[in-house]
Amino acid sequence: MTQTPVSRTPEEGQARAQITIPAKHPMVTVLGSGDSLLRVIEKAFPGTDIHVRGNEVSAVGAPEEVTLVQRLFDEMLLVLRTGAPMTEDAVERTIAMLKSDRDDEAGGHHAPSEVLTQNILSNRGKTIRPKTLNQKRYVDAIDKHTIVFGIGPAGTGKTYLAMAKAVQALQSKQVNRIILTRPAVEAGERLGFLPGTLYEKIDPYLRPLYDALHDMLDPDSIPRLMAAGTIEVAPLAYMRGRSQPVWTNVLTPDGWRPIGGLQVGDLVIGSNGEPTPVLGVYPQGERDIYRVTAQDGAWTLCCGEHLWTVRTAADKRRNRPWRVLETREMIGNLRAAHARRYELPTLTGPTQFPAREVPLDPYALGLLLGDGCITGATTPSFTTTDPELVSALELALPGVKVRRKGSVEYVLNRVKTPGDVITLENPVTRDLRTLGLLGSRSVSKFVPDDYMYNTPEVRLALLQGLLDSDGGPVTQSDRTCRVQYTTASILLRDDVVSLVQSLGGVAYTRRRAAEDRTPGRARGRDVHHRRDAHIVDIRLPEGIEPFRLARKRGKYLAAGGGGRPMRFIDSIEPAGREETVCIQVAAEDSLYVTQDHLLTHNTLNDAFIILDEAQNTNPEQMKMFLTRLGFNSRIVVTGDITQVDLPGGTRSGLRQVKGILEGVQDVHFSTLTSQDVVRHKLVSRIVEAYDKYDVRNGDDRNGRA
Repeated sequence: MTQTPVSRTPEEGQARAQITIPAKHPMVTVLGSGDSLLRVIEKAFPGTDIHVRGNEVSAVGAPEEVTLVQRLFDEMLLVLRTGAPMTEDAVERTIAMLKSDRDDEAGGHHAPSEVLTQNILSNRGKTIRPKTLNQKRYVDAIDKHTIVFGIGPAGTGKTYLAMAKAVQALQSKQVNRIILTRPAVEAGERLGFLPGTLYEKIDPYLRPLYDALHDMLDPDSIPRLMAAGTIEVAPLAYMRGRSQPVWTNVLTPDGWRPIGGLQVGDLVIGSNGEPTPVLGVYPQGERDIYRVTAQDGAWTLCCGEHLWTVRTAADKRRNRPWRVLETREMIGNLRAAHARRYELPTLTGPTQFPAREVPLDPYALGLLLGDGCITGATTPSFTTTDPELVSALELALPGVKVRRKGSVEYVLNRVKTPGDVITLENPVTRDLRTLGLLGSRSVSKFVPDDYMYNTPEVRLALLQGLLDSDGGPVTQSDRTCRVQYTTASILLRDDVVSLVQSLGGVAYTRRRAAEDRTPGRARGRDVHHRRDAHIVDIRLPEGIEPFRLARKRGKYLAAGGGGRPMRFIDSIEPAGREETVCIQVAAEDSLYVTQDHLLTHNTLNDAFIILDEAQNTNPEQMKMFLTRLGFNSRIVVTGDITQVDLPGGTRSGLRQVKGILEGVQDVHFSTLTSQDVVRHKLVSRIVEAYDKYDVRNGDDRNGRA
C-alpha cells in the first residue's frame, strides 16, 4: 500500500489522508460485503469524512482522527496479507486498540496486526489466537513466566487461551501432561445433594473444561490421553490429596522418621541419595488408603491421588521420559500380556548418611555376622575354608591374632604384650558388647544402626563381609549373575535387604523350611537343619562390587556382573482409611525415599497446570496449589474477583495472593477488562453496567453493600 503524508486542507484544523489499496487486495476484503466494514469504521469516527473511489480511500477530519484512520487501514492490510480474514469484530477491536494507544505512533510494543495474526493453535480448520491487546499480553506472559495469574470478568478468554497454550506446550513436548482443575464450589449448590457417583456429581461442574478441550484436540484422542494420565481434569480437592498416612516412614539423614513428624526445613533423602529439604507439609485429614506393593515385596501406603514416577516397556523401548501417574490411574491396569506394566525408579546413587565412628572394621563385622561365633560363652571365633578371609580378618582387627583351632575353625585371640594382665578383655569381645551384639546366635544376629546408617563405603564393606562369608554368585544360562545370601536370622535378613536397597539395589526374599530338608554333612555325619533359612536374592547397580573374596568375585565378573536392578508395581489394594499428610521436597525430580526405599512424590513436574475459577479458593487452598509446582512446570491461575461464591466470611485466595506475590520474580499478574470480552457484544456492556453500578452504590466486589 502507498500513502500520502497527512496534509492540511484550507479549512482550519482539518487534515486529509489518501490511502491506496494495492490491487492484490480486492476492495470487498477491505470494505466488507456490502461495505459492512466501512460502516463500522464510519461509526467509530463520526467526525471524519471517509470516501472511497476505486482503490483509493480518503479521510478528512481532525488530524488525530485522520491519523488513526490511516493507521487502521495499515493494520487491516497487514492482517489481510497473512491470509487471515477481517471481520466486523476484528475491525472494532483494531480500532479499540488504536484508540487506547493513540499517544504512541508506533502502536506500542504490540501493533493490532500482531495481535490478530498471532496463531496459538490450529485444529480442524479453526485457529485460536488472541483478539485484544490485553489478551496478547496475557498469552506472551504465559510464555515468559512460570506462574501467571489471569484476572478479569467472564468472557475475556482467560481459561480458553490458557488451555490453548497448554495444548500447544503438550504438542511441542515442552510438558508431559496437562492438569486442569477447579475448586468445587458453586453458589447455592452442594455437590453432596446431587444424584449419582462422585464423578457424576462433579462432571457437570468440570464440563466447560472438557468442552474447551474438544475445541482444541481430536475428540477421539481425548479419552486416550486422559486414560494415560497425559490430561487430568479434576476438582481442586484432588490436587491436594496426594498424601500418605502420618505414620508412614520416610528416610532422613538420621534414619527413618514418620512423615507426620516432619516439618518445613527438615531433610529427607532424594532419589540421588542426597539429602533434600522439605518445602511444605500439608495435613490432609482422613482419606481412603491403598497398599502399593512392588514385585520384590517392598510396599508402602498412600491415597488414591498420590503420584508415582513410572514407565512402561514401550516407554523404555521408544526412549520416552518417565511419566507421572496417580495411584488410582494404575488400578486395574498393572499387567500387559501377563507382564508387570509399570516400572518404578530406583536410587541413582547410594544413600548418603553422615559418617559415624564405629568400633569394629565394617568388613570384619560382616565376616563375623556371617560365619563368626559371638555368643560370648567362649572367645570369639570364625569358621571358613578360605585362608584369604582369615588373612583379611586378621588385617582388619588390630591387636587380634587369628589362631587356627581346627580344619575350618579359627579363634580370635588378643595379642599379648609384655606387662599385660590376664584380666584384660578381648578387644573383639569388648567391641561386640559395645554394639549390643555379644551373646547373639545365628537366629538373632543383626546389623547395628551405627553401621546401617553410615557412609556408603561403610555399608558396602559390611555387605561385602556378609556376602564373602554367607553369600555367593549364582550363575544362570544366558542371564546375568545373581547374588544370593542365606541366614537363619530374620533381623539380619531384613538388614541385608535394607543395605542392598540403600545402595540402589533390589533384593527378593524367600524362606526355605528346615522341615524335610536334606541334612548337611559334617565330619562324615548328617547334620539336620534346626532353623528355617531365609534366602535373599540380590541385584546391585553397575559399579558396586558385592565381593572381595577372589574366587567369588572372579565368578561374578566372568558371568557379566549382576545386571540392572529393576522394580515393578505388582499390586495396589485397598487398605482402609487413615489420617494423612503430604510433603513437598526441593529435589529437582521431587522424589523422596519412603518405606522399603520406594521412590515416590506428590509434586507435579513437566506439567502445564491450570486452576480455573480461582476466586473460589480460600487462602490455604491457593498456597497448597501454588506449592505443588514442580520442575519444568507452568501454572496459570484464572478467576474473576467479582464472582466469589465462597461461604460468608471466607476470604478469597485469589484476592489475597496478589498482595503476597506481586513483585516476586517469575510471577506475573495479567488483568483483563470488559474491553477484552470476546463473547456477544452485549456481555461486555453488561459487565460495564455492573461495574458502574458497584461504583455508584458503593458495593464491595462480593455484591454486599
